[in-house]
Amino acid sequence: MKSVASAGAAVSLMTGQSAFAAGESGYWSKDLPNDKLVDMFTTIVRIRWHERTMADKMASDPNYRGYNHFYAGQEAVAAGVCAALNNKGGVLEADLVYSTHRPTGHAIAKGMDMKKMAAEEEFKATGINNGYAGEMHLSDASIGFIGADGMIGPGPVIATGSAFAIKARGSKQVVVNFGGDGTYATPHFHATLNNAALLKLPFIYVLENNLYHQYAHYSYSCPMKDIADAARTYRIPGVVVDGQDVFQVYNVAKIAVDRARAGEGPTLIEAKTYRYYNHWGAPGVKPGELGAFGYDPLAISSFRPEREVRAWMQRDPVVIARDVLINWGVLTRARADQIEAAAKQEAIEAFAWAAQQPNCKPEDGLRNVFVEGVVPARQFG
Repeated sequence: MKSVASAGAAVSLMTGQSAFAAGESGYWSKDLPNDKLVDMFTTIVRIRWHERTMADKMASDPNYRGYNHFYAGQEAVAAGVCAALNNKGGVLEADLVYSTHRPTGHAIAKGMDMKKMAAEEEFKATGINNGYAGEMHLSDASIGFIGADGMIGPGPVIATGSAFAIKARGSKQVVVNFGGDGTYATPHFHATLNNAALLKLPFIYVLENNLYHQYAHYSYSCPMKDIADAARTYRIPGVVVDGQDVFQVYNVAKIAVDRARAGEGPTLIEAKTYRYYNHWGAPGVKPGELGAFGYDPLAISSFRPEREVRAWMQRDPVVIARDVLINWGVLTRARADQIEAAAKQEAIEAFAWAAQQPNCKPEDGLRNVFVEGVVPARQFG
């Protein structure tokens, strides 16, 4: 039965349809060790409380200098994908992740230190990138989190360059690029998939379709219901997955990672998901309340119906993961509550630590712009 189910899932993967029908959630993930499953739930709630804590600070603390393109609501995508990766060993051993202007969930799921990330988000000198990156350009090569880009689309071009280097070097690493639904309308999206397919690169494009690019519905720039159907053009697997269910995300990511490691080339994964906050910042945020509602002055409108936001919140990644693990006997409700409380406390302490860190010095503003010291000509080195 297991081999039949595996074959069926593989067929679904290749045809661009949802890889797992209702009721098949977690066919492989349910066989993982308990500690791995608990780690996935822990990652989700750590991301969630980082986002909520930061949103509260933005909405209530006039001295707070940080900003964010919040990831809350999409946590299961980052947690599920990164659980299928090797996240240790630096750029020459770990699987590599390239992110977007909405990178905090990906960074935490990949293993970035939350305290140093919180400091970076407030442009502190002790941040993960010494205060030069802020939220949109976080990076940590030690865990294979190569970085986030502040524009729509160019990340995958750089990511496939890394995938080409990995293939040329002969290592078994895999490169994952996270992108939003808006990337479909960019030339980078299509050039990336075309080249990855031609060269059979160890590359996975995870497109997080949260329905809106900035303030416009994705249907304004994409003629298809499922963006994953674009994979057929390049004769690579394309799969649609429920981005609210971390176990379904893990399953499709694991298939894609295994294919890439085996030299079988790229996969396009479209995760159907939703962001609880507006495109950027804290419009509509009330301290202590999850999500943003009402008028967004940046959009000059209330661009999403409140009923839509609340409907998606009924399929919350935290609740789904918790309930599944309780159903499987992996967690008790009390233990799940303890894990979430610890994540909340970790986030509170991370932002408190970051607030006490020194600011960057104005005189260091041009550091890391020009090469310092003597650099030998490469053709002679």
